[in-house]
Amino acid sequence: MSMLLEVSGVSVSFDGFKAINNLSFAIGQAEMRAIIGPNGAGKTTFMDIVTGKTKPDEGRVTWGERNISLLGMSEARIAREGVGRKFQKPTVFEDQTVLENLLMALRSNRSPFAVMFYRATAADLARVDELATEIGLSDALGRKSGELSHGQKQWLEIGMLLAQEPRLLLVDEPAAGMTPQEREHTTDLLLEAAKTRAVVVVEHDMEFVRSIARTVTVLHQGSVLAEGTMDEIQNNKDVIAPDAAVDVLKRTQAY
Repeated sequence: MSMLLEVSGVSVSFDGFKAINNLSFAIGQAEMRAIIGPNGAGKTTFMDIVTGKTKPDEGRVTWGERNISLLGMSEARIAREGVGRKFQKPTVFEDQTVLENLLMALRSNRSPFAVMFYRATAADLARVDELATEIGLSDALGRKSGELSHGQKQWLEIGMLLAQEPRLLLVDEPAAGMTPQEREHTTDLLLEAAKTRAVVVVEHDMEFVRSIARTVTVLHQGSVLAEGTMDEIQNNKDVIAPDAAVDVLKRTQAY
């Protein structure tokens, strides 16, 4: 299987603290992957490096069939290459309707001139209808986004990312603060997205991780400690070693 994203031997330090330490990671074209690990394991810094927010001290980050380097690219250029990121706290335009949020997110010419004279086409509206159906907000298109529940805002933001047609979706703690019903819908939404693109979910909820991911990557002290199915991870001696101050699963869920 050809890899969509490959991170090789990446390290980065902040004030002498090695947040990422010789990290290597790869994900295929259409794959769901969960990343777990205790607070400080390097999960957020990993996503910062892939999206261009943080520049590593060493290592390579290559992307796509042509193995181009993401290092040195701006965050905006990396987003245009097809890397989408969803932060833990939803960032939607709360004074705008769900329809307006999705229209603004559609992948199109974003020059100031084009934005000033933008008018939604029939194709744009049809695509928004598709997205609204996919994220379960068809009945809420006319509602102000600020009126939505926490879970619905999360789905809207995922829809806004999908509108940009990313090839890789990085999602930070999507299940946090959700009701059981919202979590179930979020599971379905992410699994559907992973049929046509790579999805990386950073999550502390082990039950949610088990429900979405066939492959789990465990980070500890900035490196990959283990990789495998959830069952393999839960039986991995390096992960559950009580004398290594690791016990990653307990510390991950305690956070």
